[in-house]
Amino acid sequence: MHEQKIQVLHGTVSKLLRRGAVTNLKRALGKIHPADIAHLFRYFELSDQKTLLELMPDVERAADVLSELEPETWPQLANLLNKDYLMAVLHEMADDDSAVFIRSLSDELAEEILSDLHDEQSEDVEKLLGYDEDTAGGIMSTDVFSLDQDTTVKEAIAALQNSEDYEMVFYVYVTDEHNHLVGVLSLRQLLTVPPLTRLADIMSTNVMRVRTDMDQEEVAELVAKYNILAIPVVDDHGKLIGLITVDDVIDVMRDEATEDILRMAGTSEEELLLGYKSLQIARLRLPWLLATLVGGVITGSLMWLFRATLEQVIMLISFIPVITGMGGNVGGQTSSIIVRGFATGRIDFTMIRQVFLKELRVGLIMGVVCGLAIATVATIWHQNIFLGLVVGLAMITAITVAACMAVIVTTFFRRIGIDPAIASSPFVQTVNDITGILIYFSTATLFLQYLV
Repeated sequence: MHEQKIQVLHGTVSKLLRRGAVTNLKRALGKIHPADIAHLFRYFELSDQKTLLELMPDVERAADVLSELEPETWPQLANLLNKDYLMAVLHEMADDDSAVFIRSLSDELAEEILSDLHDEQSEDVEKLLGYDEDTAGGIMSTDVFSLDQDTTVKEAIAALQNSEDYEMVFYVYVTDEHNHLVGVLSLRQLLTVPPLTRLADIMSTNVMRVRTDMDQEEVAELVAKYNILAIPVVDDHGKLIGLITVDDVIDVMRDEATEDILRMAGTSEEELLLGYKSLQIARLRLPWLLATLVGGVITGSLMWLFRATLEQVIMLISFIPVITGMGGNVGGQTSSIIVRGFATGRIDFTMIRQVFLKELRVGLIMGVVCGLAIATVATIWHQNIFLGLVVGLAMITAITVAACMAVIVTTFFRRIGIDPAIASSPFVQTVNDITGILIYFSTATLFLQYLV
């Protein structure tokens, strides 16, 4: 349904753009949600995106659309836009969005924009740019609504009614005279107590908070775990300096998931920035493919090592793809689950023994089922019960080893500080191909006298 809506909007906007119907186009863009406009931009050339952005009814809407666009399109679009117009749009963007936008630009253009801002927003943006982009400080907003602990409920409600300058107010954060975060209370609490009650008397002092240097993925895990709409950010001294809202967390989760998927495929998010530049994209994908190539050569060497067995029992060749393929599939499944477990916090190093034993049992069960099935096929196909026994035993062992190997490899990379999403999938696949061939031909050699 949503896709149909986008297609209809695309047709309408394209038609108005071709006809140069500026007035109608402005009216249409004023009615479409900024997120849908950002989605529409994917179907237009960069020059048309620039035109549409400049035709927004007001700069506030243009800022909303720019915030919704994919970050990889920002640098090219920024270079096309009129400088004064770009500055006006940035003034309307939230500080955290402005910081992310400026961070995506070239150093020269970023410095030029920062020097032109020259106001309170510029100071806030520069402060945000000082933090690592993947930390709580890098994704927080400096627009955080807080009140002194001596404020009364009546005064707090009046302050809330005049808080339109703040992007989102989910909770009331309470600070002391030195701006240390000392408490929090919900909006509901304010409406259910006498007007002259001090905030210090009703606030909860158990405030979930994060420091500026906490990794954004850990922040996302906290918000998801405790089902909160926002989380305050404090400095090393406990002073309240920012806020991370649930919309920022959703962006983090999406970005981290995208990053993990791309890394598990042996590429990176940098590829999205390269568009259709084939040479550069190939350069990003090649390293892990070459690593897999080396694994393939090792696998071939093992087959050559067991050539005498293969020459005597040529029917063994029928099941090589099955053994290696099933081991690789099981290893890929297990490594994906472990990577996801580490990413969401459901698995940590204290649980590895239990996880290993669980995957060992799961691998054994799957191995037995698949082993019996392939043993039956091999026996019927080649009329040799010992071939069925060899293939079945090899399948059981290969699948069980693959499941265990995936846990060990993924945990090892995590332990030494390498993101397992980058290396585990291609490495597990390659290792399981090698171990699968080794197990298969070793088993066949053991039963060779019954196969010939």
